[in-house]
Amino acid sequence: MGNEEAVFFSRLLTEMTLSFHIIYATIGVGVPLMIMLAQYVGIKKNDEHYILLARRWARGFVITVAVGVVTGTAIGLQLSLLWPNFMELAGQVIALPLFLETFAFFFEAIFLGIYLYTWDRFENQKKHLLLLVPVAFGAAMSAVFITMVNAFMNAPQGFDMVDGELVNISPLLAMFNPAMPTKVAHVVSTALMTSAFVLASIGAFRLLKGSNHIYHKKAVYLMVKVGLVFSIATAIIGDFSGKYLAEYQPEKLAAAEWHFETSEAAPLILYGILDGEEVKYAIKIPFALSILAHNDPNAEVIGLDQFPEDEIPPLYIHYFFNIMITIGMFMVMLSAFYVVAKWRKWKFANSRFILWLIVAGGPLSMIAIQAGWWMTEVGRQPWILYQIMTVEQGATSSGSVDIMVVAFAILYLILGIGSVVVLRRMFRNNPVEKELDKLDQERLEGDTK
Repeated sequence: MGNEEAVFFSRLLTEMTLSFHIIYATIGVGVPLMIMLAQYVGIKKNDEHYILLARRWARGFVITVAVGVVTGTAIGLQLSLLWPNFMELAGQVIALPLFLETFAFFFEAIFLGIYLYTWDRFENQKKHLLLLVPVAFGAAMSAVFITMVNAFMNAPQGFDMVDGELVNISPLLAMFNPAMPTKVAHVVSTALMTSAFVLASIGAFRLLKGSNHIYHKKAVYLMVKVGLVFSIATAIIGDFSGKYLAEYQPEKLAAAEWHFETSEAAPLILYGILDGEEVKYAIKIPFALSILAHNDPNAEVIGLDQFPEDEIPPLYIHYFFNIMITIGMFMVMLSAFYVVAKWRKWKFANSRFILWLIVAGGPLSMIAIQAGWWMTEVGRQPWILYQIMTVEQGATSSGSVDIMVVAFAILYLILGIGSVVVLRRMFRNNPVEKELDKLDQERLEGDTK
């Protein structure tokens, strides 16, 4: 296998691993807060439905955590196997956030185990709820630390470059780089948003399938409200991300927007197709790119004409950007409409059409997450460490990467199918109605004693 083939298969395997892992990582970061919110509302309202929501979500969450551990381990393994030159150069810098990410995960896992084991062992449910605080905090910090590694790859700092080696390393300065604030905030907010919409879509699906229980209605309404909050937060943070790109990675912004020539009062281009450097059939929003980049409708936005051809990211990232933006705006509008409609008691809010849109919202939000990550990673090309090391320089020259691709693809297929089967059986064998009847029976037995 030549070096070009090794690079290709290394990129393919890394993309496949990250794309699979991000599904479980997103759920792992977002769901603990949803569990905590449901249990809090249940305690505050003395409502057993919300308490049961927390209990059932926690059971399912454990399965996703287990799969996330496997895929997360695979990423660590592949960093060393597929990108040995990158790890040799930057390993000393990213070792601290990688260690802290592992520590945060174990911190989360320990308290998650205690939380699950102590159901019904606290007379005061508020004390049990407190166990979720370190779970949610650990999950969020795990995302923060691993995103710091990605941020460093996009904005490396905290070292001196001497004879091709990184010396005088300051790990904290490397971690708190210019890309870190927007990247971390965007990752956490999108994880919370997506988790809320995924849980809402499950509840809406159960309603469509004939389970008209109030339990599912409460789940949908609560999660759509939470999803609305974090979808708006994501849009605001996305605006800051655009301004970061305009200042620190202008070629990525220009490629994502098909902005070929440096100009003032630049329009934002949505959709369309390319014919050479001519954009056809696109929607152009006047001044919007200048506003996104600099908060000034007449500001100058740097175009691709300012960069060498071999440093321009692939132009198809424009479509990833469009997918992310379109789904994001759709979810903001859908969730806002649903919340207002429920508040105003419009019957249309409970129609099958709206419920099907909410069902679609879960998978669509996950697709938006994927598109955002693909834009981020492909948009950094040709660099693995921005302006310091290219992907080709960082990759392995091993001749067996293609075999690894097949092996890991089989592993991910087994994990994906296995987790779906386990979750379906777990909840099919214990429907909501059965658990509520069991709780009522236990309450009656307790009253008779």
